Amino acid sequence: MLAARAWLLMLLTACVQGPAPPSRKPPLYTDEFNRTELGPDWLATAPAYRVVGGELIARGARNHPLWLRRELPDDAVIELEARSMDPAGDIKVEAWGDGRSHATAVSYTSTGYVFIQGGWHNRITALCRLDEHGADRRTRTDLPVQQGRRYRWVIVRRGGRIEWFIDGRLALDMDDPAPLRGPGHRHFAFNDWETEVHFDNLIIRPL
Repeated sequence: MLAARAWLLMLLTACVQGPAPPSRKPPLYTDEFNRTELGPDWLATAPAYRVVGGELIARGARNHPLWLRRELPDDAVIELEARSMDPAGDIKVEAWGDGRSHATAVSYTSTGYVFIQGGWHNRITALCRLDEHGADRRTRTDLPVQQGRRYRWVIVRRGGRIEWFIDGRLALDMDDPAPLRGPGHRHFAFNDWETEVHFDNLIIRPL
């Protein structure tokens, strides 16, 4: 009986804690935004980003990313927290892009993978390769953004395998037969269309 109770306790504890982290290696980069300026690590392609109250705030960037100048390894774990202050949702980041590109017209094609929760007026959550409107994107419609709620994202890449977790649950995944890697695919960015989105606690680890 005691052994059965101990096993049940272990099972319940595992369920509460969630899956083991994909990497315990020391971070390559962290940013808690505990300052008043973006700082030299970041390249803003539009004046739509500011740091306020310990968070990065984006609004009206219209697909002009805020690029991290530090390079990503091909295989990495990206952790961050995000919340949208708009009922339209639309939380967005890019990873393994070129570190400089931005929209030059209404239409925009990324240089990396794009992760969008509650896009298209909070109707679609999508994992995209280059073109967020492409036929090869992975989507679901049951993960809308709750206004003001803080979400924890974990993005994991091993070779051509990309997994995206939201609050500890697998949201979307992709197996890319031609993985984006090498020159032109080494940077991370926060992005935004029109909604006000807050980001915090960015951690990047190697796998």
